[in-house]
Amino acid sequence: MSAVAEIERPRTRVRERAEEQSSAMSENQQAAIRSLANDLHRLNQSVMKAVESGVSVELVRSARHHSGNGCWGDLLTPVVLHARG
Repeated sequence: MSAVAEIERPRTRVRERAEEQSSAMSENQQAAIRSLANDLHRLNQSVMKAVESGVSVELVRSARHHSGNGCWGDLLTPVVLHARG
C-alpha cells in the first residue's frame, strides 16, 4: 500500500437513483433522465475537484424552469463561499 492514502470519494449513486425513479417513464423521458444523471455525476465530480483545490462551493437555485404542462425544474448557479490562498 502506498504511503499516501487515497481520499475516499462520497458515493452519490446519481445514476442508480435516476434509473430506479425513471423505470415507469417513456423511452424519451428515460433518455432525458439518463442524460441528466450523467451531467449531475460530472457536476458532482467538478464540485469535489474544486473543494480539493481549496474552494468552498454552494449550489443554489437561480431560477425555476416551467414547461407549461405542470412540469418544472430547478436551475442552479455556483456560489464560491471561500477560497484558500
